[in-house]
Amino acid sequence: MLASRKGRWVLSASVLASGMALLDGTIVNIALPRLGRDLGATLDVLQWTVNAYMLTLTGLILLGGGLGDRYGRRRVFLVGVVWFALASALCGVAPNSEVLIAARALQGVGGALLTPGSLALVQSTFRQQDRAKAVGAWSGLGGVAGAIGPFLGGWLVDGPGWRWIFLINLPLAAAVVLVALRHVPESRDPEATGDFDTLGATLAALGLAGVTYALIAASGHEPATAVVVSAVLGLACGALFVQVERRRAHPMLPLGIFSVRLFSAVNVVTLFLYAAIGGVFFILPVQLQTAAGYSAFQAGVSTLPITVLMLVLSAPAGALAQRVGPRLPLTLGPLITAAGLVLLRRTGPDSTSYVADVLPAVVIQGLGMSLFVAPLTATVLASLDVSRSGIASGVNNAAARAAQLLIVAVLPLAVGLSAHDYTSPGAVDHAFGSAMLLCAALCVVSAALAWFLVPTSALEPTPDHEVAHPECHTNLGVSAPPLEPGEDTGR
Repeated sequence: MLASRKGRWVLSASVLASGMALLDGTIVNIALPRLGRDLGATLDVLQWTVNAYMLTLTGLILLGGGLGDRYGRRRVFLVGVVWFALASALCGVAPNSEVLIAARALQGVGGALLTPGSLALVQSTFRQQDRAKAVGAWSGLGGVAGAIGPFLGGWLVDGPGWRWIFLINLPLAAAVVLVALRHVPESRDPEATGDFDTLGATLAALGLAGVTYALIAASGHEPATAVVVSAVLGLACGALFVQVERRRAHPMLPLGIFSVRLFSAVNVVTLFLYAAIGGVFFILPVQLQTAAGYSAFQAGVSTLPITVLMLVLSAPAGALAQRVGPRLPLTLGPLITAAGLVLLRRTGPDSTSYVADVLPAVVIQGLGMSLFVAPLTATVLASLDVSRSGIASGVNNAAARAAQLLIVAVLPLAVGLSAHDYTSPGAVDHAFGSAMLLCAALCVVSAALAWFLVPTSALEPTPDHEVAHPECHTNLGVSAPPLEPGEDTGR
């Protein structure tokens, strides 16, 4: 079916939609310095431009998958695409920072509906024998969107302006809707109960929002009362979320899965690693444009070696994990990444050239990330029974997004960057050096956790625990091969 006309149309709609969301994420970070100057915004506005989207996406993505199973995957997918497009249009015409932040939050809701739906359409449409190839193609083509992002984002920001990084989503969404309505069949899970954990999703989002607001407000020197109250409310919502999930018959997050030691360990490693990577990709474009004097296009292209290396090397890294077990790549990868981040501190006002000062650091960082990203995702999926691979993937994605959400909130506070400091080359350069050391330290912690908590040998399926064989899509758009040999499970 992969070679059939119908299969190609389904794959095209899924790839274009997920690529649109991935493209949006890579472009926005490149645009932050210019966006902030045009709106006369303080640093907290830049933080919320990233985090408003990440907040609603993280809080609702598990719920979005359930809605598709119950009411129709194509229907919910299309609702998400149209919602994402309308919110993007609102971002593009936003007259001020308040409207932009609200629109970004709405954009995250659309992303939570279309992101799980894009892969679910592929999984539910293709035959079992074609499914692995289809998911691999979906993953690889999604990675191409990540590679295009720096070029397109920099060109739009330097050319027609930052508003076009959002408006570019409108023709893409129109194409997805047209293809999906004409060529993508509807599907749903006949066993889905319709018992949605809306209370759990709401509490999760409110908990993250409270903690995030407290961290951003603290770095912006807001009144201590506002910081404390929002932090307490966020933590209280988090505690209530745990209680609700324990008592519900069909929870959004079944807490019992955390009794599996490897699953819990790898998700903790994910939190530290994606906090480090999220911090780098938030502050590096600011450093390159404000302190090093790069244009938006130059700043975007500067990190392209990371994407290229991950596209080329992630599959071999998965094969390495299959042969030697996940512990080695999950330990060495973060350590190599940490070395690249320390070397990246050379980037700044005194940089003599990209080739001498930036390229070696991003190449080392890319090599390290290539070594751990695919094995990390594959390990977390292989740690649970194949019947729970969906929730395993969802939890791991939520952990990665939550880590990025929190690091964007806390990093400026931790390195002493606030208000309009992001427009000062000296202030940005000083904060950037501290930020790279902090992110490198997070990588080292994750390496230590992986060394002590992740098994040396590859996971082996047992009669009572069928291990998932994930040809999966990671948070960075690269494919993660299975940890152990075997046939496709037919997920």
